Amino acid sequence: MSPTGKLDKKSKKILFASLIGSTIEFYDFFLYGTVAALVFNKLFFPNDDPFVSLLLAYASFGVTFFIRPVGGLIFSHLGDKYGRKNTLVLSLMLMGIATVCIGLLPTYNQIGLWAPVLLVLLRLVQGVGLGGEWGGAILLAVESAPKEKRGFFGSFPAMGIPLGMFLGTISISLMTLLPDEQFLSWGWRIPFVLSALLVVIGLWIRRGIDETSAYQEEKAKGNMVNIPLVETLKHHWKAVLISLGAKCAEVGPFYLFSTFFIGYATDVIGFSRTTTLNVIALSTLVTTLCIPAMGILSDKIGRKRVFLFGAIGIALFSFPYFYLLSLKSVFWVYVISIIALGILWSAIAGIIGTMFSEMFSTNVGYTGITLGYQTGSALFGGTAPMIATVLLSAYNKSWVPLAIFLAILCIASIISVLFIRENLENSVPQHPIPTPKFDDSHAKL
Repeated sequence: MSPTGKLDKKSKKILFASLIGSTIEFYDFFLYGTVAALVFNKLFFPNDDPFVSLLLAYASFGVTFFIRPVGGLIFSHLGDKYGRKNTLVLSLMLMGIATVCIGLLPTYNQIGLWAPVLLVLLRLVQGVGLGGEWGGAILLAVESAPKEKRGFFGSFPAMGIPLGMFLGTISISLMTLLPDEQFLSWGWRIPFVLSALLVVIGLWIRRGIDETSAYQEEKAKGNMVNIPLVETLKHHWKAVLISLGAKCAEVGPFYLFSTFFIGYATDVIGFSRTTTLNVIALSTLVTTLCIPAMGILSDKIGRKRVFLFGAIGIALFSFPYFYLLSLKSVFWVYVISIIALGILWSAIAGIIGTMFSEMFSTNVGYTGITLGYQTGSALFGGTAPMIATVLLSAYNKSWVPLAIFLAILCIASIISVLFIRENLENSVPQHPIPTPKFDDSHAKL
């Protein structure tokens, strides 16, 4: 940052590197989620019962979330010991290779059971890559930011989530303009294969950045630890538990508003594939624009207030959301998606990374935020579309259980975040490592 407060060339490069890598990784990741309800249930998990096929497709989407903590621990260990930059390059390569291979994979009719087996294996590789991406991208931005602009800097990798889904949704939406036979034959493959070009661009940008100044300072002081995971669980376990609870309102609603929404809106409500994908595209575009605004707001009034605004807002909006969706109105489906995903969810997603990073010391920062984030994603994210699908089947396609499920996720996060100040102030480690970077001004209401 320059003395005038304007972004200098180095800051712009870091922000762009954190954004572009995150965008590419989540483009690859969400591309699968978008196609799961449209293609994979037919070509890789065929079954006489459409419900079973869809559930299997969602299961293949959700299984990755349980490998993400493993990938996160591997990359976070390397990132805390050897630096953020190289781990981010490796995670991006891993993600890109797996995505391209999915686009080239033969279907069930061509190679039988090997098709779903290979698909799930490649999906697991994606999960390992993504597990190491988010924590590193957040730290790359936040550790390079002035204290008074951490929220703004930390919002850039968060922007990669909706921006990646926007690009993935648009690409699939364009392919759905093809006749059904061509879309199912080769059209869905194109966005997967094209991700190779995006990955090359991302790698070129990331290899040109420097290690974060905060990490370099800690390394120069000799504050690195041998096993970051042990250090984290020993001295920051309360922060890990809080981050797990906070994830409920971030990851669960997102996959209900996006991945589950695609299958629900087309199969139950009756919207066309193109309309459904266009709704997701527009709402994620609004989300992308709102996230940095929420980051700036958190720098002014605190992370906790902004987070609670989003979580309480989604909880209150859960019943109106599903009711208005049940009206089968194209106008209302755009409105509710923009409100839910574009505005309310962005208040959570825009600041959760910065909020997590301020809970942990620099020398275990990668491990700390990754442990909470990726474990929370496994418990509450990958399972959300499956749970919603089961609820829909069990209650005769009633939307009421879905609204209750959504509200419960948000209430769990609200309770967790309300404990931030008390728990974190009491969990400052009493040992000769740097005091956690948590800024108490952001914890207070």
